[in-house]
Amino acid sequence: MSSTIYLVRHAETVLNADGKLRGLADPDLNENGRRQAEALAAALADSSAGVVVSSPLRRARETAQAIATAIGVPAEVDEDLNDRDYGQWTGHPKDEVVAQWGSVDDAPGVEPVAEVMSRARPALFRLAARAETTGRPVVLVTHDAVIRPLLALIGVGDATVPTASYQVLSYVDGEMTVQARDQVPDAGD
Repeated sequence: MSSTIYLVRHAETVLNADGKLRGLADPDLNENGRRQAEALAAALADSSAGVVVSSPLRRARETAQAIATAIGVPAEVDEDLNDRDYGQWTGHPKDEVVAQWGSVDDAPGVEPVAEVMSRARPALFRLAARAETTGRPVVLVTHDAVIRPLLALIGVGDATVPTASYQVLSYVDGEMTVQARDQVPDAGD
């Protein structure tokens, strides 16, 4: 038995546009982000997904709702898909944090990648098993700080994971593989 998982990065917010760390900040999508969410929805409308599951943060929920509406399925929230906590660095320009600490990972108070993975990995496999049981794909809407380590776990260390992009994963006999990477629908921007 196999299943398909669409792993989607949320659309743009003002913090994305300004190059700032988002983390647990909860801004709405900006105007460009709303266009991107609609483009993602159009791209995934024929996916036959049975459900769209997102991070609890607004930018992910708004993106997920656009996709769910286009497919005609419910949108659900899963706390395990939440973004990485950047602590005191939330809202700071990423390049400034990197300049000061060498990397975001080395900045004090930032949630370790291992902690992100301790919740995101089980969520991915749990939702993949759900897709396998229902026989319908599942769409997961989350954040680049969640998607990148998940892809690295699968063996893809060089995905760029642009804003409003998606990865297509296949889950067969407990193994996850990537079928398509960094798909970015045209939002007309």
